Amino acid sequence: MPSDDIDSKIIGMLKADARKPFVEIAKELGISEAAVRRRVRKLVESGAIKKFTIELGRLGGASAITLVAVEPGAQIRSIAERVRALDGVDRVYEITGQYDMAIFVGGESITDVNSTIDKIRSMDGVVGTNTVIILKED
Repeated sequence: MPSDDIDSKIIGMLKADARKPFVEIAKELGISEAAVRRRVRKLVESGAIKKFTIELGRLGGASAITLVAVEPGAQIRSIAERVRALDGVDRVYEITGQYDMAIFVGGESITDVNSTIDKIRSMDGVVGTNTVIILKED
């Protein structure tokens, strides 16, 4: 875990931009690049930072959030793994409440998104869905 305020600031900067150069982080924090490099290495070694990643954007296209209910007693984790393997599925969350999963779906067109949602609906163990189309992302 972060050991101090500087570690927390470094984590915040890397969360906002995982590719931010250590030189820029150092300038903003008023410390050396070597100090940033050491701190990041320690944060990785301690498990505070698990991985550096990117978030893919869509150039046009369509996106939706599908809430999925599974039948009682079904293995949610198994269904979630099958859903993750589908083309067009961006993220899968196991959730609480009326629905068991929230799935972010994207595609080049609404037809692509609908095709992915149809595949989810037809999976064994899925008993209901509720889909909302994303109109605008801020």
